[in-house]
Amino acid sequence: MKFLKYFLAFICLSVLLIFILLRIPAVEDKVLTSALNNLLNQEVDLYDNSLTALVCGSRSPLPHPRRAETCILINAGGSYYVIDVGDGSVSNLRNYGVNLGKIKAVLLTHLHSDHISDLADIHMGTWIAQSRTKRLDVYGPSGVELVTKGFEDAYKLDYKYRNEHHGDEVAPINIAGFDPHPVDLLNPVVINENGLKVTAFKVPHDPVKPALGYRFDFKGRSIVISGDTSYSENLITHAKDADVLFHEAQANHILEIMKGVANKAGNPLTAKILDDITTYHTTPKDAAKVANLANVDHLVFYHLTPSPRNSIMERIFFRGVNKIRKDWSVADDGTMVVLPLDSDEIKISKVN
Repeated sequence: MKFLKYFLAFICLSVLLIFILLRIPAVEDKVLTSALNNLLNQEVDLYDNSLTALVCGSRSPLPHPRRAETCILINAGGSYYVIDVGDGSVSNLRNYGVNLGKIKAVLLTHLHSDHISDLADIHMGTWIAQSRTKRLDVYGPSGVELVTKGFEDAYKLDYKYRNEHHGDEVAPINIAGFDPHPVDLLNPVVINENGLKVTAFKVPHDPVKPALGYRFDFKGRSIVISGDTSYSENLITHAKDADVLFHEAQANHILEIMKGVANKAGNPLTAKILDDITTYHTTPKDAAKVANLANVDHLVFYHLTPSPRNSIMERIFFRGVNKIRKDWSVADDGTMVVLPLDSDEIKISKVN
């Protein structure tokens, strides 16, 4: 009993001492310096001896308090590529400790706002105080030139001010901006270097034409990203025998409930939007069928509409999927899929 009394007294004195010390400026500065050192030297391990996918955004335009809009970062042996860059996704990449200077290009599946809205942020992250030697390459469907030109026009003064403030060493004005590459589906291989082949293919997302998916093949491993699409035979063809398929998913049965709620609340236009979008996305059960027909090893659902906010909603969202396919998982922001080279292994983890 006496030992416990002394132990509690020691704990109380220790807490009091720490409380006092942390109000001394010199101690505060030392703690802050240590914390900043850890923060600034933090870099997530994306496993360069692999083909790796890091989900930097997993939702559609429908809001979610903890998810960013669509974004997937691919690491092929140390070269980074970002597929779509929706709102909030670049903040995720920064928070995860991703070295944005390693990003070689952005690939857009199509030009909806939730796939392009963070282009300015990813430009900034790859330009300021980085080693990029040319404008940021952006691949995408016809119209990508209009999008990148619009961002350049909007940020023209920003580029100028930062260059005048920091100089060419930090903000080289000659490489500010984008180099757009419209995808020619008659020549669908958009990148073919250092063992990596990236192939674009068409998917149905009417009235958005063209909308694209991408297949990444790297030293015997493969990842396919669907982009936004309704059920697609062409996607099945291009995903054939892939290790991992990232496929969008929309729970139309949940949207029906939401539509009824919107109408009862006197929001007919919201109800119309929820009805309109049912025609150009894929249900979870149909995405599972696509994965089976393509004979992919693992299916990851992403671009979730509406993104589940709890376990009950997630069960409703994926109702019936297990009857069609067993080997699947759900992407969250920070989900990482690692495909080690010279292996059939698929490792799935979460970056916090």
